[in-house]
Amino acid sequence: MYRGLTIGAAALAAMMISSGGPARADEAQEVMTAGQHAGMAAGSADIKMVHMHLHHVVNCLVGPTGDGFDKGAGNPCDGKGNGAIADAGDKAGPLKDALTKAQAGIASDDLAESKKIAGEVHVMLTQ
Repeated sequence: MYRGLTIGAAALAAMMISSGGPARADEAQEVMTAGQHAGMAAGSADIKMVHMHLHHVVNCLVGPTGDGFDKGAGNPCDGKGNGAIADAGDKAGPLKDALTKAQAGIASDDLAESKKIAGEVHVMLTQ
């Protein structure tokens, strides 16, 4: 019994190594996680937390090799794919709009404005 599990685990590991990562990117998980962090940003009490969660949104949307990825901010979508925009392919238009808006929220130092923008991003990603 254990031998069969070991062989199966080895086969799965070999498949993942040969394919360069997960067998299939999960765009839906990336978008859902980005939406959750946009909601957390909208509910944050200070600008630092709003910006941190909006950075998480950006990181989930662009992925670790994407333009605007901030490794220092953390990546709640690590291991879920290449970034929702890259994984969406031709359907990425609305995600790009959410990215632009999230980046505007990061650029603002006004707490109320950043929270409002984060709320809008949340709606965009959870509709």
